[in-house]
Order: sequence, then C-alpha cells, then structure tokens
Amino acid sequence: MEINWLDEMVIICLLSIGVTIVCNKLKLPSTVGFLLTGILCGPSVLGIVQDVQDISHVAELGIVMLLFTIGIELSGEALNRLKRPVFLGGGLQLALTVLALMGLVTLYGESWKIGVFWGCLVALSSSAIVLRILQEHGLTSTPAGSLSLAILVFQDIMVAPMLLIVPLLAGKIHFSLQNALMTLAQIGVVLGGVLLFAKFGINRFMEIVVRTRTRELLLLTTLGLCMGMALLTNAIGLSLSLGAFLAGLMLARSQYSMSVISGILPYRDVFMSLFFISVGMMLDLTFCIRHFLPIIGLTALFVLVKAVLTLPPILLQGYPLRASIITSLSLAQVGEFAFVLAAAGMETGLLKIFDYQAFLSVSIFTMMITPALISVAPRLGDMAAVYAGEPVTRGWKEAEPNNVHVPEDHLIIVGFGISGKHLARAARESSIPYIILEMNPETVSRYKNKEPITCGDASQSVVLEHLGAKKARVLAIVISDPAAVRAITMKARHMNLNLHIVARTRFVTELNPLRQLGADEVIAEEFESSIEVFSRVLTQYMVPIQDIDNFSARFRQENYRTLRRLSAVRPLDTVAGRLHDMGVQTIRLASNSPMCKLSLGKSELRRKYSVTVVAIQRDGDITASPGPEICFAADDVVYLFGKTDKLLAVRPLFSCSTAA
Repeated sequence: MEINWLDEMVIICLLSIGVTIVCNKLKLPSTVGFLLTGILCGPSVLGIVQDVQDISHVAELGIVMLLFTIGIELSGEALNRLKRPVFLGGGLQLALTVLALMGLVTLYGESWKIGVFWGCLVALSSSAIVLRILQEHGLTSTPAGSLSLAILVFQDIMVAPMLLIVPLLAGKIHFSLQNALMTLAQIGVVLGGVLLFAKFGINRFMEIVVRTRTRELLLLTTLGLCMGMALLTNAIGLSLSLGAFLAGLMLARSQYSMSVISGILPYRDVFMSLFFISVGMMLDLTFCIRHFLPIIGLTALFVLVKAVLTLPPILLQGYPLRASIITSLSLAQVGEFAFVLAAAGMETGLLKIFDYQAFLSVSIFTMMITPALISVAPRLGDMAAVYAGEPVTRGWKEAEPNNVHVPEDHLIIVGFGISGKHLARAARESSIPYIILEMNPETVSRYKNKEPITCGDASQSVVLEHLGAKKARVLAIVISDPAAVRAITMKARHMNLNLHIVARTRFVTELNPLRQLGADEVIAEEFESSIEVFSRVLTQYMVPIQDIDNFSARFRQENYRTLRRLSAVRPLDTVAGRLHDMGVQTIRLASNSPMCKLSLGKSELRRKYSVTVVAIQRDGDITASPGPEICFAADDVVYLFGKTDKLLAVRPLFSCSTAA
C-alpha cells in the first residue's frame, strides 16, 4: 500500500528538526525555523511537496486549535473588558486601513474596488503568529497583549464578510438584501444557540464526561466541541477559527475548563507547526530572488504603513502611547486568512499573478520578522513614551488592569480529601488566600459554591500556570497517587524555584525521590502514623507528656537528619539548600506558659536552647530583632530561628507549663 502524503510528512518532520535546531543555535524563534522548512520543502526549492493545498488544509487545524485555547483561557472579566477594544478598536483599524489603501490605489490609477480589496488584504494580521508568541512569553494578559487579541478577534469575525464582498467587487454577483438578511438570521440563530448551551448545558454535559474518569473520552469530547463549532460557523459563512474561539469561550464558563485544555495542547502545537511550514511552501523562491530588492522595500513599507494605520484606533480608546506602539508593531504582518482572500481575488480577477506572487513574498517576510518586531517593540515604546513625557514601564510587564484579579502569594491545595479540607479550613480561618484543585468531578460539584475549587490535573504545566504557581507561596500536594505527586512536584519546581512545596506520601521510601524532584517538605503517612501510635500507647502507661514530646522530637530529628543527607544531592542552589539543618518556626505564646511576662534576656533561649528570637508579633505589629529588655506576653506570635531538632524541643516551653 502506497501512501504518498505519509512519505512527504516524514521528510518534512525530519527536515524541520534540523532546521529548527540550527535556528535555535542562532537565537532565532522556532516560527522562523518552520517557515524556512516550508521554503525548503516547497516546489520552488527541493520540491518534496508538490501539492501544497493538501498540507494547507491540515495546517488550518492549528489555527482552529490556537483560537480554541485562547477562548478557554479568557475569564469572564477579561472577556467583558475586551468588548470595547474588539468592536471599537478592531472596527476603526479595519475601516482606516481600507480607506487609506483605497485612496492610495485610486491615486495610482486603479479602480476603488481594487483599493477596497487591497485594504482588506492589508488589514488582516496573523492570529497564529502573534498569539503564539504572546502565549510563549506569557504576555496575553498585558494591556498590549489584550489589545492585540481584541483586534485579531474582530479581524477573524470580518473574514466572512470580506469573502462575501469579493465577488461583488469583481462584478460577478449583485447585492441581494434578502440573502444578506437570511445570512444575518442564520448567524443570530447559531450564536443564540451557543449562548443558551453555554449557560444551561455545558456544565452538566462536561460533568457527565469528566465523571467517567476516562482521559480518552475527555479528549474526544474536547476535539468534538472544538471542531463541531468550527464546522457550524463555517457552514453559515463565518471562519473556522471564529467557531473554535466561540467553543473555547463556551468551555471557559465551565468549571472543568482546566481539565480539557491540557489534552489539546500537544495537538495544537503539532498543527501550528504544520501551518507555518505550509506558509513557507507558498513562496516562489525564484520570483523572490529575481525581485529581491523591491520585495524588501515593499516589506519595510508594509510594516511601516500598517503600524501607522493601527496606531490611531488604539490611541482613540485612551490607551497610553507605549502600549499602542507595542500593539501596532505586533500586528504589522500579513494574516493567514489574507491568503484565502488573495486566492479568492485571483479567481475573480481582482488580483493578477504578478501581484499575487509579490503579495505572497511580502507576506512571508513580514511573518518571519514578526518575532523580532515584537521583541524590539517595548524599547521603541519606551523611547516614544519618554519623548511624549509619559511614565516608562520597562519591559512588557505593565500593570494589570484594576478589574483583573491575579493570584499572588497564595496557597495552592492539590487534592480535597480529608487533608485538603482541613488545610483549606485552617487557611480560611487564618485569612490565607488559597485555591483548590481536585480531579473528582463530584467533589468539585459539591463544593463549587462553597470553596474556590476547580477541576483539573495538576501534573500538567498549563494547569499549574492557570492556578498562579509562578506567584504562589506554597503548594500543598495532598493526594494519594505517588506518580502524580512526583509529576506535580517536578513541574511546579521547574516553574517556580521559590515555591515552597509540601508533599504528602504514604511511605518513607518516597522521601528521597520527592526531595530530589524539588519538594521542600515531605510528610510520610507511615512515619507520622508511627509517631501517633507510640504517643497513644505511652499515654496509657502514664508517661509524662513532656517525655512523649521529647520522644517525638528525637524521632523526628532522626528523620530530618535522613532528609538532610538526601537533600545534599538536590540540584537547587537556594539558601534553604545550603542551610540544611536550619529553619524558622512560628509559635503563639500560650497564656499558661512560663515565658509570659519574662524578658527575652532572662529567658536565655539562645544559651539554654540554642534558638534565636528573630521577631515578635503583637496586636498586628511586628518587632524585628527584639532587644533583651522586651517581655513576652500571652498571644504573642514568636518567630524562632535555629536547628530543626532544637525548634521542636523548645516548642512545649511556649505552649504550656513544664515540670521542674
């Protein structure tokens, strides 16, 4: 059995690996490597692929999945905030570009209809490239990233009307009010059905799927919703990617959105790579070499004109000059849907073959320089802001809009069993912000209106990112799956070196692997159960509570000594890694403690117990490095620094009276 396209795909994959590695060595983004791979594989160079359309049809799935994941990641607040930039900013950008190009083409001596067509071609930008770069750098939530997304969404909405007016501009068909009204009615019915399903049906449907605990079924459901909505919008004349975007927005309203996004990401990345390769295949290298200087000049002119035309619609909305410049440069390339529009123009006679090849060459060059434009945009924005007298914010990381809540310094609880519930209650009563992630859909449904809980797999990096792991203070992993605990620990440590990771495990034998993967503290149920067992037994034999606490402290110290030896091989170069035996403990002073009303100097904590009081919190005020004259009082929160075993041994002194 011969499968010609499979041979081509294998060669493309192998060639893309080599080209992308070379680009990585040259500090070029992978997008450029895929475009170069397409040029090499295309008919004009090696001729590995003769029928580019076959690859292009498959590659369109990459754009569909990209817009789907973007839709899922949009929260309700972010979507509400984007309404004005989408319709006002996107509408003004499109109108200004079409009017400007129509005027230029008319001055050149061509028909205004051709000018409108060229305006539509120039107005479209590449969702695939821009959003991919913004996602890779975590910039989609910045003001410039949100603006770029808003304008790109409006451009995708307008692809269908643009395709409809191409035959009208060419004089092939005439305008029909009846057909236009029928099309609008179809769009209204479809969008209304989507909104109703998103409000009343999506949660119940996804809950049924997630309860099966079958990853394959969840993936098929995700792909089915994504592709089904894309085909539905395509059937009524809208773009495939717009339908996928609507499907993503619909799933974003579901409490199970984090469960579906991780499964589709690998497929999205594969198809996106194929898309960039297919774009590169369209380039006629012979034509490009023959007209190299004019094409370079046209590329520079295109970027300049498009950036200048995109700037006013953003400034008119009240955005600062810096964010406006970054957005305009980010969108200064030809969009992937412009190729579809150009092909329609070729068929109807609006575009000549020479102009078509020149347009393709300029398009690919603008796509290739987009990563560089996005990289240099913040610096140009800073320079413009200084010249205009605006405050400068270095880099991309501008302030988030006030109505967007970004988790920070919070606690992430993975697992909502008994341990997770107790931890959440303690965090709530201590006013510690926390987020819960649970795999069991029934648990999520039961507590969705009571706790900040969501359904998802924490072993996926994208899920941890959505939970704010990069800015969290503590990650508590309290699930019973050893493989999942290891995966979560490794991913979380790679994402945030400063995150304090507390992991629960069943057996002591798991301590070493988890510490090596990055866990700061590992609680072994087997070990803690043994402590509790001998404590209960000794209590029945009337052993003093102080002696039991000393036994516990000594046994725990032996455990810590084991962990200390294991942590020596830990690859993380942190302060905690260098001070294996040291720690800080917070203790509240009990009212019946002998320390009450005793001064720090007379307590002799450093001489007798080898611990140092580094701070005391009283009535909300913290005294750092307290002097020897300060006296302890009931309910003081005392911060002690010292060796782990010493901290454990001194704890009874603060909690109750000790026997002489």
